[in-house]
Amino acid sequence: MTSIRRVRPALVAAATLFAASSAAPAAAYWEYGHQTIAQIAEANIRPQTRIAIRRLLKQQALLDTPTCKAGTMTEASTWADCVKPIKGADGKPGFGYAYTWHFQDVSICRPFSLTDACKDGNCVSAQITRDVATLKDRRAPAKDRVEALVFLIHFVGDLHQPLHAGEKDDKGGNDVKASYDHYAPPRLNLHSVWDGLLAERAITSGPGLVHRYAPAVRARITAGNVTDWSRESWQVAHDSTYASVMADPCAPTPERVTLDEATIETLVPVARLEVERGGLRLAKLLDAALG
Repeated sequence: MTSIRRVRPALVAAATLFAASSAAPAAAYWEYGHQTIAQIAEANIRPQTRIAIRRLLKQQALLDTPTCKAGTMTEASTWADCVKPIKGADGKPGFGYAYTWHFQDVSICRPFSLTDACKDGNCVSAQITRDVATLKDRRAPAKDRVEALVFLIHFVGDLHQPLHAGEKDDKGGNDVKASYDHYAPPRLNLHSVWDGLLAERAITSGPGLVHRYAPAVRARITAGNVTDWSRESWQVAHDSTYASVMADPCAPTPERVTLDEATIETLVPVARLEVERGGLRLAKLLDAALG
């Protein structure tokens, strides 16, 4: 049986730092999850799409974020998180307007609906659709298209972290203290478990996820649209994220939840599939926009 000790020491240290510093549901999938999704997408896009992406990312200077690189798809996958602390000329966060674009607060205990969560387009699924439209528009300013590309690469990853798609009025699980088997620092929470510890375990368990997938697999996983994928990720939040730590996902959440080793083992294939879905669906959207 795989042990909790498989978690990399650097990642455990990062978990402590992240849990202590994050109080918002916009904290996203950490670097490893986003990078893997971008790499899966890059392995499955059409050659002409790859060329178009490289041409756009060569113009990363237009973003005016020299401390946050976006020269490759892997770098671009974490750009939207990297720029969060950047200050504008007025001293305020320069990308504060994008805070709500990383998630959508859809209750897992009410019928699925994006109407309230995506009011005025301020949610992850609406921004994915917007970014695809901007990339398709060859007359759009180059800066807008570069920005749309780097946001899109990141946001598709966010959508496939279930706690960015469904929650229980708990800031996407950030308010739920968690123990990951025997690892239980005081401020580790359910969101950071799915962002980092479980994502790392899932990605490194079994065969590598970054490869060219068979056409039939791509067709099956990429069926539907952004709304369908939102509903699916929301359902995963209900059926796996919360149901794995509570008998009734919609009952009051305990002060602390525990993911023991047996629970973690059952969640690994769920988390692996979410990463695969994110990568292949990102490839589909990039092909549609640039291929």
